Amino acid sequence: MIMTFGINPFVWGVYNLIDGGILRGIFQKNAFTEQNIAVITGLAFLFCIIISYLIGSVNCALVISKLVYHEDVREKGSGNAGATNVLRNYGKKAGILTLLGDGFKGVLCILIACAIFGAPESEFLYFNQVHACYISAFFCVLGHVFPCFSKFRGGKGVATLALIVLFLNPLIFAILLALFVALVAMSKYVSLGSVVAVMFYPIMLHSFDSMEGSSHYGVGLFALLIGLLVLWAHRGNLKRIMDRTERKFSFSRKENGTASESKQSDIDNEN
Repeated sequence: MIMTFGINPFVWGVYNLIDGGILRGIFQKNAFTEQNIAVITGLAFLFCIIISYLIGSVNCALVISKLVYHEDVREKGSGNAGATNVLRNYGKKAGILTLLGDGFKGVLCILIACAIFGAPESEFLYFNQVHACYISAFFCVLGHVFPCFSKFRGGKGVATLALIVLFLNPLIFAILLALFVALVAMSKYVSLGSVVAVMFYPIMLHSFDSMEGSSHYGVGLFALLIGLLVLWAHRGNLKRIMDRTERKFSFSRKENGTASESKQSDIDNEN
């Protein structure tokens, strides 16, 4: 059985209907040389990379602001095309839709990878299905941060990555969420909590890998790259923390002082 890193069984169960992935059906019904199998597998990975980046590049904040409100959200509020700016300018419904849209596009990319490569628990071993899922996740986050449809001005990737982790690794998500909440409660910096939690993701992934006696270093590498990408997107927030100019956040409005300060803190830490 292939190592699944505690991945939610639902992810793989969805695609049991297609008998372990599209490629498995192709290879079983046709006689291919090893070279042909390698080429087809490489093209399948390339397809996952391209489609994941393009899906990640669809900015839900811009889609909602332009289609529903006929405005560019980047010209309002903080100027960021993120869920928080949508929330501030268009209300809770639009903000929640943006947040869910940014998150579910990561899930969609993973499901596409599963449809092509099959579930990691299948016995078809021409390639590593687990790696296909994490590669797709990485390029989806890359598209979110550097969207080709929005002049490469995207969000910070936290919302997209959060739902990816929840979908793939619910136990790891719970641990990182607890870490995030604890850090925000102690430091009052949402950006600090986000960055530390994201950087702990590859560490947790490697720990789970070791406990199950496996060694998928490629998966850990892509998780690390995702963490570094989100870290880079938060470079402005980290600089403000070092300069002590970053707005603080509290779970209690009384500690925030005023509602406007709380809003500004959220704007500074948009996804």
